[in-house]
Amino acid sequence: MNSPTWSMSSQEKIDLDLHKNPEKKKIRIKEKMIWINDYEFSKLNKVGITVPLFKRETTMVFEGHFQGLDAHIHITIISKNFLKIFNRLMDWKSAYFDEFEQ
Repeated sequence: MNSPTWSMSSQEKIDLDLHKNPEKKKIRIKEKMIWINDYEFSKLNKVGITVPLFKRETTMVFEGHFQGLDAHIHITIISKNFLKIFNRLMDWKSAYFDEFEQ
């Protein structure tokens, strides 16, 4: 994407809040918006959802817009209900994103 380069302060803040923070994050999804804690991602693009082999987890990957910047995000949800989560995410993806537009 043709996004401005992330400033060092933005990168450090994201690292401290999300990347290198071992605490569980609150993930909310509504229509074409995703929130990770207080970070809001819009203009979602290239949404992918997988269940990796031999793992009890679901991974969602997407590109989105955050505070004037573009980001490539991976969210991994580890749960014994990983297939239920996968199915709910697939239903959401089917409802809001046309497969052929991505």
